[in-house]
Amino acid sequence: MITEIGITAGDIWHYLDKHETATLNDLVKGIGKPRELVLMSLGWLAREGHVALGDEKTGFLARLNSPPRK
Repeated sequence: MITEIGITAGDIWHYLDKHETATLNDLVKGIGKPRELVLMSLGWLAREGHVALGDEKTGFLARLNSPPRK
């Protein structure tokens, strides 16, 4: 299961890199993975600081965090 979460996290990252932002529903439809798996992967990405998540009013809008400037 951890492998599936990691692969889906990569799919989400690539989707957001291409589309900039997406709602949870957009991600589920866009990458064709089960909602629960997308949620677990988003949690992983958020915990690692790779994505920022909005709230219910924004449809759980997700976007990639900018890389730190050097």
